[in-house]
Amino acid sequence: MSVIRSVEIIEYAYEVPDLGSFYNPYLQLREMCFEKGARARVCKYIVRIETDDGLYGDYAPQYGANAMTLAQTLALAPHLIGRDPEQREKIYNDLKVQIRHYDRCGIAALDIALWDLAGRKYGVPVSRLLGGWRTEIPAYASTYPGQPDGGGLDSVAAFADFARRCRDIGLPGYKIHGWRDGDARREAALLFAVREAVGDAMELMVDPASHLPTFLDALYVGRACDEARCLWYEDPYQDSSTSAFSHKRLREKIKTPLLLAEHVRGVEQKADFLLAGGTDILHIDLELDGGITAGLHLAHFAEALGVDVQVHTPGPAQRHYLSVVRNTMMYELGLVCPDSRPNFFQPPVYACGYEDSLEAVNSRGAVEVPTGPGLGVTYDFEKINRWTTARHVFGETPFRK
Repeated sequence: MSVIRSVEIIEYAYEVPDLGSFYNPYLQLREMCFEKGARARVCKYIVRIETDDGLYGDYAPQYGANAMTLAQTLALAPHLIGRDPEQREKIYNDLKVQIRHYDRCGIAALDIALWDLAGRKYGVPVSRLLGGWRTEIPAYASTYPGQPDGGGLDSVAAFADFARRCRDIGLPGYKIHGWRDGDARREAALLFAVREAVGDAMELMVDPASHLPTFLDALYVGRACDEARCLWYEDPYQDSSTSAFSHKRLREKIKTPLLLAEHVRGVEQKADFLLAGGTDILHIDLELDGGITAGLHLAHFAEALGVDVQVHTPGPAQRHYLSVVRNTMMYELGLVCPDSRPNFFQPPVYACGYEDSLEAVNSRGAVEVPTGPGLGVTYDFEKINRWTTARHVFGETPFRK
């Protein structure tokens, strides 16, 4: 039996080209945007788990690699030392209890690294361990937020033109993140313009990202979603989409299905939210809700109730997971914008050519599930080591660097 010998967590930082920011007076903070020639510093981390017989598993979170999640992962890592790495279900439940006073975001990176380790041990992709049956997943473009000027998505015309481009390369869906200025009428007008631009050739979705100020604003945009024949309406207003009661009221007044629970953490809380009638489609985030193990719990629970799920943000773990989930539709290819190839969420640490951009979409409007052992990706540790800002080792000194 293998035993976990060490857990190494490496913090690293890099620069993203053409990523700037602008001041949003409505939110009174700076937001990211496309800015030609700008460079933004981004900090993320990667986990490596090694066993006493030389096995290892890696995972570099994409969207979920932030300072808050890192703190929890660091707190949990020592609890893996001496454990059997294949007891993922037991480890997940033990870590969930260990971090019960917090939101439990830090579990996911460790859980996914354990899945990678298992796949490498048996020489098969994680999708095979899961019983996956899909080799590719239809994808939708999930846009950058709107910006006031400077290129990118800085106008209604820019959103419409980009939607046509995404339609023409075969993507079946387009999700709008608007200007986040609290203007419900502007949000609705943008939605109508994009629908007119693409016709009925693709699904449209809208995500105000919890920035509409009131219930009535959310209702106004929701009725626009009905008129524009949207597939779903996501995270409407400023309760951060955590009140099942308020969204049940909204569901009663519009026809467009709601996609919620992105900001409700963990299996039990999401189950309660769904049972309380808070959403039509359940949002799952593998990097924040506890990893692949927790994601399976949620997908199966929703499936038993006849409810579809959607997975938040892209990544190799998400592709393997979606290969086995029946009750889902599309893969979120985001965030993307017309003038910049890099996906804001994806760190440039893959040595195997993996990417989540429009260029990753095949002729069928889908992204492919990696076929190599484990997650099927290779991380460029030479690059990561050059970018390292801190290194944390729990247990014995790792075999590998």
